[in-house]
Amino acid sequence: MRQFQAESKRLLELMIHSIYTHREIFLRELISNASDAMDKLYYHSLQDGGTGLSRDDFKITIELDKDARTLTIEDNGCGMTEDDLENHLGVIAHSGSLHFKEKIEQGEDVDVIGQFGVGFYSSFMVADKVTVITKAYGSGQAYRWESSGSEGYTIDPCEKEGHGTRITLHIKPNTEEDNYDEFLNDYQVQDLVKKYSDYIRYPILMDLEKTRMKEGTHEKPEFETYREKTVINSMVPIWKKQKNELTAEDYNRFYQEKFHDFQDPLRVIHSSTEGSSTYYALLFIPAKAPADYYSRDYEPGLQLYASGVLIMEKCHDLLPDYFSFVRGLVDSQDLSLNISREMLQHDRQLQLIRTRLEKKVKSELLSMLEHDREKYDQFFQVFGLQLKFGVYSNFGMHKEALQDLLLFYSSTEKKLVSLKEYVGRMKEEQKYIYYACGDSVSRIEMLPQTELLRDKGMEMLYLTDDVDEFALRVMLSYEGKEFRNVASDNLELETEEEKQSAKEKAEQNKELLEFLTQSLDGKVKEVSLSQRLKSHPVCLSSDGEISLEMEKVLNAMPHATEKVKAQRVLEINMNHPILQKLQSLYETDRDALKTYADLLYSQALLIEGISLEDPVSFSNQICELMTKA
Repeated sequence: MRQFQAESKRLLELMIHSIYTHREIFLRELISNASDAMDKLYYHSLQDGGTGLSRDDFKITIELDKDARTLTIEDNGCGMTEDDLENHLGVIAHSGSLHFKEKIEQGEDVDVIGQFGVGFYSSFMVADKVTVITKAYGSGQAYRWESSGSEGYTIDPCEKEGHGTRITLHIKPNTEEDNYDEFLNDYQVQDLVKKYSDYIRYPILMDLEKTRMKEGTHEKPEFETYREKTVINSMVPIWKKQKNELTAEDYNRFYQEKFHDFQDPLRVIHSSTEGSSTYYALLFIPAKAPADYYSRDYEPGLQLYASGVLIMEKCHDLLPDYFSFVRGLVDSQDLSLNISREMLQHDRQLQLIRTRLEKKVKSELLSMLEHDREKYDQFFQVFGLQLKFGVYSNFGMHKEALQDLLLFYSSTEKKLVSLKEYVGRMKEEQKYIYYACGDSVSRIEMLPQTELLRDKGMEMLYLTDDVDEFALRVMLSYEGKEFRNVASDNLELETEEEKQSAKEKAEQNKELLEFLTQSLDGKVKEVSLSQRLKSHPVCLSSDGEISLEMEKVLNAMPHATEKVKAQRVLEINMNHPILQKLQSLYETDRDALKTYADLLYSQALLIEGISLEDPVSFSNQICELMTKA
């Protein structure tokens, strides 16, 4: 019995006696090793021309024996000598293995396979004994390597026909916690091959049970089962094919099968890049969002392949959060099969791929916006909210990248428009990009603050999502034009003559306005006269950084402990008969004037969609006025 090196032995013990979430990856590792062995022999044949082998001569075979509880993987690759067995299977050679062992012993949750490429030794997560029979190409002697785990291993001469390696795993018995029978089930093993190794370039064969009609039973058909060796992997991935070889139906079928969607994608992005970072990418813009997309349960990320082998089902690092709706995969020959999540975050190749993918996705979305507007509008209705969150998050760090992709409802066009389209239609004298906020387009249409802009033919953007105004506030401006809320205290739409007239009228009613402000007892910062109102008697505006809509959104957030309050201004229409009534009451009945102040303020709150603090008092005040009439 030969002994493993001390450090390797301790690592193997941890692997055998610990429970890991992704123990199924052992099959991926063994198939990848078999593929590498065949690659090695094939390339040798190209160099020396002496083997007479072509790529079509190579294959991988998987055999299951439920009675003997064995899973066997065999290849006809280069095989191994006795020295190879000693050097490759007698040592878990990794400079970081000691550090890894220490992390596990400290109780950290670490995935062996994901963290370090222990490859062949992942077999011991599912097997209590592993037997390797191998014969190197060109050698007359075969060898058997066998181990039941950390106590050691044996290497003995044996007989084997042909070159290559045959690995037999003696699958562990089931326990209360673990079902190892799944690795002896034809269909489950086939599913694992499809999941992780579907695009290995060599055929993977399994002896599968099939059904056929018995001969001579056509009138009264009878069926029988039989077993047949069947290729279970695709070998050539769709993303490595030329675009002119593929149809829209090919892409759609692949997308629906791979990502379990019943609808065709809105857009397909198929690209390959060579140079400092070589990779294939096949990305899809879905037509609808998953049910949990806007929840914490949604897990974003692209599938990540290394030379056709799946190494990560959800690689979050390949695209920024604001493009998390993109589904698809990336395949790079520059990435290690056993690269870990921690390593991915610092991998230079991955960073290059991420940068290029981000630019590619944005370019495709802009192309869709400009050349296929109907599809882009459909996309934006589903995923536009994510782009807006992307603008607002990280203090507007990504606003430049996303601002041209945003759409908002236009008061004049009666449809979604881009900021570029809005600015292109702005009046020559217009200083600001005007917007109004509300729960719906119909609700915004009724806001008193929009009357003046509508009369002057000014286009407004209607913001109906909670994040909208926060996103515009972070952006500050677009193409040099500042954003301005129609409910702000200064829209700068009056002429100098109108400003002077308003100033004089405000001075004439100074005492009345001060009385009304005091009557509202801190509910508003001030009461002022307004020229922006046409048919409405009053409206609310805000003074400061927090708008009325932002106040509503922030206070509606879960776990909001301290209430946020905008500095409210009650504006009274200086040309409405209500002002004359207020002037009269100021001279004759100031108690009644206080009631009127409360009523006008409550009316302004209701128009804004803000709940009344005391609806009973409001109702009683209305009834009191009605009985006096």
